[in-house]
Amino acid sequence: MHLKKLSLINFKNFASFDIELCEKINCFIGDNGIGKTNILDSIHYLSFCKSFVNLSDRQNIKESEDFFLINGDFIRLENDEKVSCALQRDKKKSFKKNGAEYQKLSEHIGFLPVVYTTPYDSNLIHGGSELRRKFVDTIISQFDRNYLQTLISYNRILEQRNHILKNSFKSGVLDHEELEIWDMQLVEFGAKIYHSRKSFTDDTSLIFQKYYNMISDNNESVSLKYVSQLESGDFTQQLNASLSKDKYLGYTSVGVHKDDFDFLLGGNPIKRFGSQGQQKTYVISLKFTQFDYIKEKTNLAPILLLDDIFDKLDKKRVKVITKLVSDKNFGQIFITDTSYTRMPDILNELEIKHKILNLSNNKIITNYE
Repeated sequence: MHLKKLSLINFKNFASFDIELCEKINCFIGDNGIGKTNILDSIHYLSFCKSFVNLSDRQNIKESEDFFLINGDFIRLENDEKVSCALQRDKKKSFKKNGAEYQKLSEHIGFLPVVYTTPYDSNLIHGGSELRRKFVDTIISQFDRNYLQTLISYNRILEQRNHILKNSFKSGVLDHEELEIWDMQLVEFGAKIYHSRKSFTDDTSLIFQKYYNMISDNNESVSLKYVSQLESGDFTQQLNASLSKDKYLGYTSVGVHKDDFDFLLGGNPIKRFGSQGQQKTYVISLKFTQFDYIKEKTNLAPILLLDDIFDKLDKKRVKVITKLVSDKNFGQIFITDTSYTRMPDILNELEIKHKILNLSNNKIITNYE
């Protein structure tokens, strides 16, 4: 699978942008703020129907304009696929595949798998548990549509249960029969989410360690540990035991929406015991693990977006990563860099198809086909 052509109109800082792309490595170089990340974010849009950077779609419309349009021409399983996303101010977003508009955006998730690595990935280590759950959920949702629907159902039921709890606190009256109905559904969907998340951590442990060793060139032990309240007992019993507390709080205090993932280096939290370089290597290795896992499940090599990830990495490690993604195991790669010489020098040493675009003057530096 690869993206042949990308076209942008009024997307963020681009009034118009069109490029024919290399099926292997595409590198965009230039100063900060020139739009490198925006190009990668537009590819993320075509995969996930939304921006990786901005929560609000309207924020992605170029200033003083009324709409944006993203068009992508893909080759997927030897078929031509045209995907587009359009938004007019104060109107509903339109997302189309081969000219037909999706009724539900969730139907598109997983059709064009993408793995996105950015400098903000350190938030997975230093941020809250919600970010780590979302990271794992996004991975699983790209190959398991039922999982995505299960998540949506669980969150809808959880919202309804919390609404009942809040009302009962105000009124002092709780309909236990109604609550039991919601609890049964919450338990059913929660169990499915738990087992899928556990399978992910179990199935990826060895490949995660392999990538970390390849990039760091040492034998430090790394792991991703799944932490869930469902490990300590029956979900239904936990809901019943926490009911008094939940009524007082006005929300559900137990369940898979409280899950977390411990990022460990040598058995210790990397947040406290890992250097900046170790943390960066850890997250990059985790993203490559994500790539392998999705590829195994879908038989499609995801498009890999590497956004300015080489900051704070020495040249040796940069070369190791670039050589790694040049391997035939990986598919199409997009790289951004602020250095005008680093990636051209490294890529020119590798006998691999690549295109390098200098966004500062919009000139192709290398177009090695």
